[in-house]
Amino acid sequence: MAGVVWAFLMPPAVSAAGKMEVPLVLVAPFVLLLVSIAACPLVNAKWWHRHYPDVALSLGATVAAYYLTAFRSAQGPAAVLHTAAEYVAFIALIGGLFIVSGGVAVRVKKPVSPAANTVLLLMGAVLANIVGTTGASMLLIRPYMNANQGRLRPLHVVFFIFIVSNCGGLLTPIGDPPLYLGFVKGVPFFWTTRWLGASWALVVGALLAAFFVYDLWLARSAEPGAKGLLPRIGVTARPVTLLLLVLMVAAVFIDPVLGKHINLHHVPVGALVQIVLAVLAYATTPNATREANDFSFEPVKEVGLLFAGIFLTMMPALAYLAANGTRLGVHSPTSFYFATGSLSAMLDNAPTYLNFLQVATAPDEVSRDRIHNLLATHDGRLTLEAISTGAVFFGAMTYIGNGPNFMVRAIAERAGVKMPSFFGYAGWACLLLLPALVLHWLVVIR
Repeated sequence: MAGVVWAFLMPPAVSAAGKMEVPLVLVAPFVLLLVSIAACPLVNAKWWHRHYPDVALSLGATVAAYYLTAFRSAQGPAAVLHTAAEYVAFIALIGGLFIVSGGVAVRVKKPVSPAANTVLLLMGAVLANIVGTTGASMLLIRPYMNANQGRLRPLHVVFFIFIVSNCGGLLTPIGDPPLYLGFVKGVPFFWTTRWLGASWALVVGALLAAFFVYDLWLARSAEPGAKGLLPRIGVTARPVTLLLLVLMVAAVFIDPVLGKHINLHHVPVGALVQIVLAVLAYATTPNATREANDFSFEPVKEVGLLFAGIFLTMMPALAYLAANGTRLGVHSPTSFYFATGSLSAMLDNAPTYLNFLQVATAPDEVSRDRIHNLLATHDGRLTLEAISTGAVFFGAMTYIGNGPNFMVRAIAERAGVKMPSFFGYAGWACLLLLPALVLHWLVVIR
């Protein structure tokens, strides 16, 4: 209803050619939602926990209603439908991996040494490229916290988000949603493995070194650390659960394959398959396994509701960026790296990646042939490297940069870890993560 009223108060922003002309003021609900996510838990955490669905969904509904009314003669309804399809694909993968991984019990024998902790995070960074950052995060966050019980600090979880939930997933399109969107649009599947390996090794290596120094200092200042270089890990899962996990990951290829032959008309077939797989996983997982994992729907509920609002309210922000991106002076790999990165920290990094990919291929539409031509030149390849690494790495700068960030935070808080606030986390990211990203720019991008 608020969106309809807004449409009467503001003149319909439609050009003579029938195209949407998005005014900057339409970005206000998105900014308000981001400010609410950042500030409300600090002002009144109890109120925010109770009312965050109302805030997120009401702001999202306002923007959606405006698109369906003021833009009804242009592409407004189609934009809402496209965003809804993207959201379903996003939450189906995030939620599906969360539910399926709840049926896999991973145990790490404690106590762990700083070296073993570091190896465990490295294993998570590798695993993120096989089951995605969401899958790796959900499989390892609870055993990682349990293994460090009695010495667990918020920074342990912060480093986990940096390495496993974000930067580790750079090597395959399965690893992180932005790279998956690039694969759908025509980036070869193994291009990321071939060309981004050095970036992965540099940033993940720098973060692991920083973590080892921190964990070694913590162990020596508190109590003698455990011995051993490798974590001792045990995995318990029913064969059907492992099969469903493989199928959940494989389902990301359904839409790209079908899209070559038929027009899906915004129907996320792969996401629907993933939802079915998630239901089967929940139905076939023993209660004892879920209890051992302290499984609860609360983390995925929070991510799902907040990102429903984020996806809807960021429609005008992304549309404004797409329309005005070429006038922002983003031309060199350096400008693409920091522009993609800075917006990926505040927007969801997947659509941000896609918008800057459009800027890079302008004035042509993003297509398989256009991407092929882009990658045929050294400058074009370096531009795509800058966009890809900027989206993936900077997605770790805030809790809202990438879906698993919020989920890991929610799981940690449910386990009693006093996680940093929105601004507190961003502060640690500036102190610990940003130097590694600047180093990456100096060595690889510049």
